[in-house]
Amino acid sequence: MLKYLIIFEKTETGYSAYVPDLPGCIATGKTKPVVEKHIVEAIQFHLEGMKEENIKFPLNRTDAETFVFAV
Repeated sequence: MLKYLIIFEKTETGYSAYVPDLPGCIATGKTKPVVEKHIVEAIQFHLEGMKEENIKFPLNRTDAETFVFAV
C-alpha cells in the first residue's frame, strides 16, 4: 500500500493540491471537495503511467504537522 502527503492551498479562484513525492502531480478546483476528487484521480493516473513505463513508485519521503501559535 502506498501513502502520499497531499498539500492543499487556497487560491484566489478556489483550491489547488499537489503531491510533493510525485513531482508534476497537481490538481485544481473551485471547492476543496472538488480538488480532493481531482487530486485522487491525478494520483491514480500518475501511478498508472509510472506502472506502464516500469518506473518504480517513489517512497513517501514527506511529512507534515500543523502547529498553533498564540501571538
